[in-house]
This record gives sequence, structure tokens and C-alpha cells, in this order.
Amino acid sequence: MPERDILIVGGGPAGVSTALFFVAAAPELAERLLLIDKARFPREKICAGAIGARAERALAGIGVAITVPSVEVSGLSVATPSARLAVDGGEIIGRVVRRRELDHALLDEVRRRGVEVREGVRTLGVEATPGGAVCHTSEGPRTARAVVGADGVGSVVRRSLPQGEGIFHAQAVEVDTPRVASDGDERHLHFELADPHYPGYAWDFPTLVDGERLVCRGIYQLTRGVSSTGPDVATLLAARLRRQGLDPARYRVRRFAERGLPRHQPLAGPGVLLVGEAAGIDPALGEGIAQAILYGEVAGRYLAEAVTRSDFTFADYPERVRRSRVGLDLRIRRAATPWIYGAQRPLVERWVSRSQALARAGMAYFAGRRVPRGELLRAALDLGAALVE
Repeated sequence: MPERDILIVGGGPAGVSTALFFVAAAPELAERLLLIDKARFPREKICAGAIGARAERALAGIGVAITVPSVEVSGLSVATPSARLAVDGGEIIGRVVRRRELDHALLDEVRRRGVEVREGVRTLGVEATPGGAVCHTSEGPRTARAVVGADGVGSVVRRSLPQGEGIFHAQAVEVDTPRVASDGDERHLHFELADPHYPGYAWDFPTLVDGERLVCRGIYQLTRGVSSTGPDVATLLAARLRRQGLDPARYRVRRFAERGLPRHQPLAGPGVLLVGEAAGIDPALGEGIAQAILYGEVAGRYLAEAVTRSDFTFADYPERVRRSRVGLDLRIRRAATPWIYGAQRPLVERWVSRSQALARAGMAYFAGRRVPRGELLRAALDLGAALVE
């Protein structure tokens, strides 16, 4: 008999939210769940740290609050070669956290809810068996009726499934610096589409490092899934820092990879299921934390049902994800990515940098609020205006 019903590999937002929503749906099954991670927490995790309030709303629904130090944000700004737009929503739409603190706090919440967590356990491979799955780890084999891959962009669990097609990969780099004179409102997330020579964007997000208000500055660039790429992201970031009056040599550059949701890769197989970046996230902007949490909401509730009905084929999990809010969001962003960074990029730049309605609609969605139809209509009219320019 398998040791556990569910074994979750990965203690980041996707893994912990899967555990939290599973236990919320079936608290009597908490002891049948095991979560492992190769790291020991708190650990450094490179990430810009922006979380849309829609993810906080989902967690609040099961009594989980994000209480770590953060910078609340209420608006956004966009800069392109021809224009700059800044819009404030008048209320909090999200926050910027440090992943070291967020992930540690959420993992502690998983423990408080009765789930066993084992840190410093490396996953070496996963194989399906007639009774479920075997997860080979640095502590030896672990058996479960199902293994959840929440182990990120380089997922070991994903290798047990057929590989997909149409995969977007991206590289990103970031540094933390003081504010400079050209920075806008410190409550805004700033995006810059000023360089058409690479498929990506630059960002400036307010952040809190050991109690000090700084700015996380970075470059995101697609490296696979597009027709052409630009210079290395570190080179792009260094040039941008110099334009902002900052010396790149003074700051520690952090690099990370991201993986967009593929078109045809299986999200599950008998005894194996993927969530978060192991499955694939937003390739257009690389937003990951909120989507990881919402993946966990879908998967956690689905797994509680699977245990109850003793069905671990997961044949309907892909459809469950597809019909979910996060699934629709990811499919739209995946479809839009070639349009955003392809031949229509000048049109996109005109639209996003001049349409306040589009910005307000985006902020409402980011925050988890209802998007007014009037804003969508006005955004569509603004797109029409951009088309005829």
C-alpha cells in the first residue's frame, strides 16, 4: 500500500497552495499528504515578487493571509518609444513581496494545518506504478497514490510525462537599487516596452529589502517560441541601468528562467499531476506567483475529490484546468504572446501606452475585481484608434 495518498514535490507557491486548498476541502486527509522540497527554508528565490490581489482573495477564502513585509501597489505605468501612461486605481491592486519571506510563511501555514513537510529532500525521478507512483528521492523511494509536480521550470516530475510542443521559454535578470529621479509613483508597477529589438520588456517594481524601500529593476525576454531574440538579458539590463544613471557594477545581478504554458503538453497522467511553472505559466509577461496560487486552488480541490472517489487517472484534470479562471487566463496570454512581441508590436505599444481604459481593466483583473464592461468597450475603441494611426 502506498505510504501517502498525495506527495507534493515543491514548496513554492504552487505546491503550498495545492496543499492548503486540499486540506481546506478535506481536512481529515491532512495526514495522508506529504510535501517535500530540495531546499531548506527560508531560502533565496529570485523573483520580482508582484502578487495580484486576486491570489490573496483566493487564499483568504480558506483563511490564509499574506502577512509578510511587502509594498502595496495601487496602479501601473507603461512606457513605449512614443508615449508614457500612468494610471492609479485608487485602491490596492496587489503587493510586492520577497519570495524568501513569502514561501517560508506559506510553508509554515501548511505545517500548522497538519501536513508533514520535509525539507532538504531532492527528487531524482518519478515513475508510475500499478498502485500509484514512486518518487525516488535523496532519502530513498517514496510511494504515493499520486505525485504532484510543483517543482518549477526544471521540473523532475514533468519528465515522467510526454513532452509538449509550442513551448515558450524566457530568461530574466533583476537587481535591487535605490530610486532614481526618473522613477514614477512608488505605488505603481512600471513596465517599459521601449526597445523593439528584443521580445520582452523591462520593469521597475517597488520592493522592501530588510526594511529598506528599494526598486527591483529587471529585463524579461523570450528565448524560445518566438522568431528572433535580442542580446543577452544581462547586457540589456546593464545598458538600461546606465541610462537611469546607475552603475551596474554596484549591484548583484540575479538571473532566472521561466517557462510558458505549452499548447500540447499533458498536464497529468496516471498518478502524476502538474501545477505552477512545472505545468507552465504566462509567457507574455512572466507573471507567476498569482497563477501558481490559482493553479493550487484548482489542483487542491481536484485532488480532494480524486482521493474521495479513489480515481487517480487524472483524465479530466486538463479539462478542469482549462475551464478554470487561471486556465482561461493562461490560454489567452499564450495566444496573445506572438501578437505582442511579433510584427504587431508597434500597434500593441500604441494601444497599451495610450488606453487608460485598458489599464483600468487590467488592474481590475489583477486585483480580482469584476472588470466593468464599459472599460472593455472603451479599450476596444482605443484599439481601433491605434489601428488607424
